[in-house]
Amino acid sequence: MAGSYNYKMLGFFRRKFKINEVQPPFDVREAFSMYAEKADSMDARQLRRFMVEFQGEPDCSELNAEGIIQQVLQKRHHLIKFTKQHGITLDDFFFFLFSTDLNGPIKTQVHHDMTAPLQQYFIYTGHNSYLTGNQISSDCSDMPIIKALQIGVRVIELDLWPNSARDDVNVLHGRTLTTPVALIKCLKSIKEHAFAVSPYPVVITLEDHLTPDLQAKVAKMVIETFGEMLYYPDSECLEEFPSPEALKYRIILSTKPPKEYLEAKQSKDKGNISSSRRDSFEEEPPENETSDVCDSESDEEDSDVYVLDGDSCHLGAPEYKRLIAIHAGKPKNGLREALHIGIEKVRRLSLSEQALEKAARNYGTDVVRFTQRNILRIYPKGTRIRSSNYKPMVAWMHGAQMVAFNMQGYGKSLWLMNGMFRSNGGCGYVKKPDFLLVKGPNNEAFDPKVPLPVKKILKVRVYMGDGWGHDFSKTHFDTYSPPDFYTKLYIVGVPADCAKNKTKIIEDDWAPVWDQEFSFPLTVPELALLQIIVGEHDTSEKDDFGGQTCLPVLDIKPGIRAIPLFNRKGEKFPSVKLLVRFQFV
Repeated sequence: MAGSYNYKMLGFFRRKFKINEVQPPFDVREAFSMYAEKADSMDARQLRRFMVEFQGEPDCSELNAEGIIQQVLQKRHHLIKFTKQHGITLDDFFFFLFSTDLNGPIKTQVHHDMTAPLQQYFIYTGHNSYLTGNQISSDCSDMPIIKALQIGVRVIELDLWPNSARDDVNVLHGRTLTTPVALIKCLKSIKEHAFAVSPYPVVITLEDHLTPDLQAKVAKMVIETFGEMLYYPDSECLEEFPSPEALKYRIILSTKPPKEYLEAKQSKDKGNISSSRRDSFEEEPPENETSDVCDSESDEEDSDVYVLDGDSCHLGAPEYKRLIAIHAGKPKNGLREALHIGIEKVRRLSLSEQALEKAARNYGTDVVRFTQRNILRIYPKGTRIRSSNYKPMVAWMHGAQMVAFNMQGYGKSLWLMNGMFRSNGGCGYVKKPDFLLVKGPNNEAFDPKVPLPVKKILKVRVYMGDGWGHDFSKTHFDTYSPPDFYTKLYIVGVPADCAKNKTKIIEDDWAPVWDQEFSFPLTVPELALLQIIVGEHDTSEKDDFGGQTCLPVLDIKPGIRAIPLFNRKGEKFPSVKLLVRFQFV
């Protein structure tokens, strides 16, 4: 087919374009020639040497290489496994390198230490996990919860409200037009799908607007639904968080504890409720904050405070409170004081994205120190009615473990979130870099604003792309000619590392060949993400979208790799992919 020509009429003009066959780039041909020792085929011994020396996979054995050869022969030639043929040709070799399932760009196994306390991990976290669409009028359902768990999300948020009869519990976004879903339905779906893709614990954060009797009903539901899967501590509150490894296949509840009531006799005498022990935190209203936080969630009442008479005040509180493993709190006298004061028990603190930005500007190292022992959850500002998301890197740079996102939306911020949690085998827990976990001799903590020397240089050579002709109609990009593709590359990380580059535009080609290399100096590669977006150039309108992916830099495997691309919603295209070489120097 190479060299043939098609002709299309566009108005009075005749447009000519070439249809090219996908050919191995020069680097692929050269590598094959070198490692096949100039023979016509490459055997398992030679392929193993290529994998170790060129692809940077020292653990690849000759048996592994033989397995690759057999898979290639089966996929490409439909040969039965373990035939007498034990070598691959150049075209087979190219097929292997350009195969996303045989030669993907990142590590696919859990490889981080999973035995550290929970606060030492970034955790894949959802916000208002039950919403199917916008924050004001969409339906509430268990389906978004199921979808989140199926992509590895480990923190599910449920807002609990009494039903209209006030005898059962619904999940909905309160004081909006969202339609409710029964709590029990959400709990059963969580149980069924919690560990579909990851064995590590699922945390359910509850935003509680219930009376004590309904809290008791929730406790009963939770115990009956999860049984031995449910984790809760023997003592009133954890002094140290367990590890993800210790919590495998467990469900954990996190919310503010119910108010600690006085003895019934005291309640009769005083006719009210008061809480007992106080420390640098108070019980947290439903993700409300002090004056440090201002958004639509901050005007919700602290609805678990009730003026009750007599013995009725103790109903529900003890059993419900006992099931809360991670206690949530708010600053009693302002955020900064809470960040400075040490506390005996570990807690979770929630901040809006604006509050975090303010804290990061004014006392960022205090935030980092706080997250070395406690859990910090960040949630979207209330004006994100369409379920958009914020830039997550500021939160990660300051050690925030739970960066809560609207998973039902899409956009570049969500692509970054998905990219971060492709790390560590996609298990939903990513070990934080050591510099976020340690203090210096004078109590110093990591400061993202302080420039650091370059630690690594990531080189990215974008060879080519393919697959659009299979996944898109022939007129999707241009009515009268093949598309004009280009690729953009971004580094998202600490401010000093942020960068972007763009390939040239290849006109009229469904399988564009760019063969361009870019270098990215990195001062903090541990937090860097490589975002790749393919566009289709349009001279008269906005450029078309051709696919995207985001890769955690430290999980990228060196060598020539096939990169699958995803649509705007984060769904993998069946065929669209890039061929790229990665080098670290």
